[in-house]
Amino acid sequence: MKKSYQGIEQKRTQGDIWFNDLKRKRSQGPTLSTNRYENCKESTKSIHAGQYDDPVTGALGTPIFQCSTFYLNEASYEAIEEGRGRDEMIYTRYGNPSQWSVQEKLSALENAESSIVFSSGMAAISTAILGMLDKGSHVVSSRDIYGGTYNFLYEDLDKFGMSVTFTSPTDIKEIEAAIQDNTKILYFEALTNPLLKITPIEAIVALGKKYNLRVIIDNTFLTPYNVKPLDLGVDLVVNSATKYLNGHSDLIGGTVSGSRKLVDRLWPQLLKNGGSMDPHACFLLERSLKTFALRMRTHNSNAMTLATYLENHTNIKKVYYPGLASYDQYELAKLQLKGKNSGMISFEIEGGDNNAHALLKLLKLPKEATSLGGVESLISLPYNTSQASLTKEQQKAIGINDGLVRLSVGVEDIEDLISDFEHALHSIFKKQPNYA
Repeated sequence: MKKSYQGIEQKRTQGDIWFNDLKRKRSQGPTLSTNRYENCKESTKSIHAGQYDDPVTGALGTPIFQCSTFYLNEASYEAIEEGRGRDEMIYTRYGNPSQWSVQEKLSALENAESSIVFSSGMAAISTAILGMLDKGSHVVSSRDIYGGTYNFLYEDLDKFGMSVTFTSPTDIKEIEAAIQDNTKILYFEALTNPLLKITPIEAIVALGKKYNLRVIIDNTFLTPYNVKPLDLGVDLVVNSATKYLNGHSDLIGGTVSGSRKLVDRLWPQLLKNGGSMDPHACFLLERSLKTFALRMRTHNSNAMTLATYLENHTNIKKVYYPGLASYDQYELAKLQLKGKNSGMISFEIEGGDNNAHALLKLLKLPKEATSLGGVESLISLPYNTSQASLTKEQQKAIGINDGLVRLSVGVEDIEDLISDFEHALHSIFKKQPNYA
């Protein structure tokens, strides 16, 4: 029988008790005293929040602080002595003005007190998980999570004396049944790959409160433009900045955002793992985020139009997209996403994988490549990319059927994208497509 909330509370480690009972007030940040534009809308925050205008030169926009170390002074020494090293410039692995600037912008977009940027999405994910666990801890996660995360949880936690149980991301009863006395984290993705299942975030948060667990959500597929998990009660939100946040397929990065208290708890883990983002990558990410809201509006709009076109095509068997009334979780999509349904589409083409391969070769605009979230459309087959490690039987068991295609819809003109698909599908099936 599952123990009560009080029973789990009594089993907290002394470290947990000490950390959660700290009374010292934490400010937002760390910060360069830049403006977060918290009362403004998404495009305004994307452009202006966190931007550091150099007071000495008058340079408009955040410079690249390409340095590894900083002058020490009395404030630095006091911060080190008092355990406040995160709030002073000491060493770039600890913090750098380029990092602080883009972190402020991310915090504004996430409605977070604090954020950290990392050298990759996996650096962010592994740090967020390890920073919240201790020896003997247990994690409940999803069978549908990103392969890198799955491998980390399945292969590496055991080395640290920890364990994981994988469940359906949509079955709250199964998730609750998986919670153990030593469970510390519920880790799920807001929208899964490649079948675009929506995790019911508020229900997951309710479980977290019931059993005194931390809830971490990977929001890479949706981004804070489409849903803000922290506003729904999530403790920490993770993003692969490689995808939509950067949006130009020229950067590897990751982010974690949340309360100042919890993000401060992750910072020492970052220092040990060494996954800090270098200053030039910070510059690229902050530059890209200035068009974030503009890009996301087009990604969402294009994907909705293209998903509708594909659903009405006689040679497309099934389309997976949260904005379609035929989508299995359509009512949850309306409630949680409020019409912002993402730029990702998956669909099954008649004729299975052979025709899927033919489609990828015939399309001229979508590029056959892994990853997602770039300004250009990207297309791939899950069976030989993200789910390639599974047998055919295992793939079918989780819904990876013959002919499944994953499409990251870019910001090209939608008329050109539809024309490209129309020509490619016509070439395969030798007849005019029939769509509404």
